[in-house]
Amino acid sequence: MHRSLLLVTLSLGLAVPALAQSVDRGAVNKLIDEGINHSQVMVTAEHLADVIGPRLTNSPAMRKAEDWTQSRFRDWGLANVHKERFDFGRGWQIERSSVRMLTPRPIQLTAIPIAWTPGTDGPVSAPIIVAPMRREGDFDKWRGQLQGKIVLLTRPSTGSEPSKPAFNRYGAEDLAKLDSFQQPVYDPETADRRMKRLDFAKKLDAFLKAEGAVAWAQQSRLDGKLVHGEGYLFGVGDTPALPGVEIAAEDYRRLARLAKAGMTPTLEIDSKVSFDDSDRNAYNVIAEIPGSDPKAGYVMAGAHLDSWVAGDGAADNGAGTAMIMEAARILSATGVRPRRTIRFALWVGEEQGLLGSLAYIEQHLATRGSAGDPPATGLARYYGWSQRWPITPRPGWGELAAYFNLDNGSGKIRGIYAENNPAVVPIFREWLAPFAPMEATNVVIQKTGGTDHVFMQAIGVPGFQFIQDPLDYGSRVHHTSIDTFDHLKGDDMRQGATILASFLLNAANADKALPRPPMPTRPAVTDPYAYPDDDE
Repeated sequence: MHRSLLLVTLSLGLAVPALAQSVDRGAVNKLIDEGINHSQVMVTAEHLADVIGPRLTNSPAMRKAEDWTQSRFRDWGLANVHKERFDFGRGWQIERSSVRMLTPRPIQLTAIPIAWTPGTDGPVSAPIIVAPMRREGDFDKWRGQLQGKIVLLTRPSTGSEPSKPAFNRYGAEDLAKLDSFQQPVYDPETADRRMKRLDFAKKLDAFLKAEGAVAWAQQSRLDGKLVHGEGYLFGVGDTPALPGVEIAAEDYRRLARLAKAGMTPTLEIDSKVSFDDSDRNAYNVIAEIPGSDPKAGYVMAGAHLDSWVAGDGAADNGAGTAMIMEAARILSATGVRPRRTIRFALWVGEEQGLLGSLAYIEQHLATRGSAGDPPATGLARYYGWSQRWPITPRPGWGELAAYFNLDNGSGKIRGIYAENNPAVVPIFREWLAPFAPMEATNVVIQKTGGTDHVFMQAIGVPGFQFIQDPLDYGSRVHHTSIDTFDHLKGDDMRQGATILASFLLNAANADKALPRPPMPTRPAVTDPYAYPDDDE
């Protein structure tokens, strides 16, 4: 064949998949008008953050959020609005808390109770002891020394002032670095060691109780008087015996210095928390825009509704929730008639190990492992699930054509991660083309982790996360006491919700579903000659 004719033929052949996924620019115009000029995304975000507040899974505030988000979906005309339950554990909330240093001088400290730890039943005061413990082998060092003490468990750090600005937007060089293939690592021995350490929190609590400790404290991992309060013993029967608090790094280090100088500070902790055992089930919220072809399957977008409780859960992940809900409103308001059903999910239990999206996957899409595998809950379920083989698809596995996730704060969408799926790259570039003036142009091959698309990918479903400007999300807002509405950027969120709506409509109307990655099978060990690192 003549070379020039060959090039023309190859060009036409390569263009066919892209043409099959062509963008309806007229529909995009309507979405942009509705999403930019008539947006309600910040109204939604404000209600979640300011009115409902932090939404710990199964807490009273989460129950309010479940009801309110369903009512908004119904008000906007969505169909099949409902909740789907899965077993979770106890509800928990902070009613009030105070941590003070009484001696050698009185100081009000910045601190927060650790989630799912008990309260103090009134103020308790005791001298501190700095007794760092990271593993069971540390117990013997402190045996017989903790009676009547408040135990500071973190080895005091030095200052960790940031070396670069806390607030940041991606530049071209930053985005280019994301477009790199990262080879996956399969190391089952490391995974096994991680699983064995998951019960350390229970063993530590039992040791402290047996030694007669009054309470315990840990140091915040960030400077700037930021606190987090994450805790993971939420299961029924797993509640710790002792109260635990997280103390701001600056306050914690002051206590440690005084103790080192021989002053032995006395602390007073007054932690009033309450547990809710009225319903151990957690609930994902689901809503739909029905498709015109019942045999075409569905596309889906999701974000997690739950949050930690130090702040208001605004950026993590009230922002993603508000953009998911706004995309639903935009599509409904413009009267689209998608070929495939468009389904929206607000997940819960994400902060405890992606438990809500995992429950959906097991109910609707696929299971992993054999019937004889021991049951797992909490973080053991999260860490262990991807190590289970084989993958068994459910009848509904093939119905989900694409899943899109938002969980990186309120930053502007700059593109999308292709998740090591090169077949979707030209398609996504075409879908982003109308939004180039909004600075959303990048399709990068890199995989991302840590949020609700992960287990979709783990069963061969095309699940994706968008690239968002970092702002100050990772540097100081994520999980912290300043995760409030003030850190959300309205222009960015209007842009993000509009792009999401367009992606969903493109995926729903495409002649062919997005190319799926291969169904995962048990991989070969990446480095069969590696020696274990006990600190892993």
